[in-house]
Amino acid sequence: MPEMAAGAVTVRPARTVAGRVAVPGDKSISHRYALLAALADGVSTIEGYSPGADCAATLGCLRDLGVRFRHTGGASLEIDGRGLAGLQPPGRILDAGNSGTTMRLLAGIAAAHPFRSVLDGDASLARRPMRRVIDPLTRMGATIEARDGRPPLTILGASLQGIDYKPEIPSAQVKSALLLAGLQGNGRTSVEEASRTRDHTERALEAFGVIVARSGGSIAIEGGQRLLGRALAVPGDISSAAYWMVLAAATPGSDLEIDGVGLNPTRMAIVDLLRRAGATIETRVDRIQDGEPVGRIRVSGADPRGFGIEAHEVPAVIDEIPALAAFGALLPHGQVVQVEGAGELRVKESDRIACLARGLRAMGASVEEYPDGFQLTARPLHSATVDSYGDHRLAMAFAIAATGASGPVTIAGAAAVAVSYPAFFEDLGRLALSGDRR
Repeated sequence: MPEMAAGAVTVRPARTVAGRVAVPGDKSISHRYALLAALADGVSTIEGYSPGADCAATLGCLRDLGVRFRHTGGASLEIDGRGLAGLQPPGRILDAGNSGTTMRLLAGIAAAHPFRSVLDGDASLARRPMRRVIDPLTRMGATIEARDGRPPLTILGASLQGIDYKPEIPSAQVKSALLLAGLQGNGRTSVEEASRTRDHTERALEAFGVIVARSGGSIAIEGGQRLLGRALAVPGDISSAAYWMVLAAATPGSDLEIDGVGLNPTRMAIVDLLRRAGATIETRVDRIQDGEPVGRIRVSGADPRGFGIEAHEVPAVIDEIPALAAFGALLPHGQVVQVEGAGELRVKESDRIACLARGLRAMGASVEEYPDGFQLTARPLHSATVDSYGDHRLAMAFAIAATGASGPVTIAGAAAVAVSYPAFFEDLGRLALSGDRR
């Protein structure tokens, strides 16, 4: 069991990895179900809602917009839908916390309501660029004020007109914001993607009864369609599962099974990459749940090796790159992992390129930074103290890498895992059996 004190966690080496685990509900899906339930007619129930702080921020913003919801035990809740254009003017600033998904998707919803909303967040979110949603929502008819394209966003909603839009950088959040705005607007809204991004919004819209047109890289929606409240269940989050996948893949002799996890095809690139890197991975779809395939993943470690991630592959694994960096740090001496075209990592909850490089270097890895990526060469890892900079994905990545060090690694700011996976360190202590693997 990792040792915890004053927000820091000390992780000790692990000799092997084994067992079964179920990860928390998918963050991306939880956000979308809650937002669509708020716009629906009638009551929706959501099982398996993500327990993290990001999805709690979405619920808090909805409450301030007049949406009633009730926690019904565990990770379950009921939401009373207010229908299209049914949200109320907020009496205070809408606090998205650390959640860029909350801010961007909620901006698409607020843009279609004829009142003033102010969306803000913590210091980290205030540094993140929002121009990619501001510009198209302004084209649709909303008025949005921001400081150099960054939060807080002051939104004066209006009657929106559908547009055809092609983002310069493929982004599921931008696509989702525009589809949510277009749903409440007039006419047709389409988004053309140069490369495919996760499609949870499209699947969720269809689950609520909305017709979504898909053709090649284009996704389109007609405004004014009503959503019907319904019962939903959120599968396990594959981005959280990625940390267990890389831990098992990089540990010879491991055998780990992840149950009840979402197996959406737009999120499976992490599996393909780890297979390319020598892992043995079996996946099985057990059911289709509200349009989302759900099943299990079994991973065993054999002969791990380095690999590269090219720019066109980045959108499909942008959230999993910290986990893949941890995998690289655990590889045999001299093996290389190279990432290109991932400049977006510099404007996440932290500058993930710089902060990953700093922490993994402190543990002994060789990391060369690029403006849009990095090259990591595996070296023997050792005891160190590293800083997660309040970034949940970095805290988990450093913890996974620490299992392969020659001594304990202390991670400052490890409490950040509560953003997406509050029980992460408890599960790590159960799955990673202590002892020097070398």
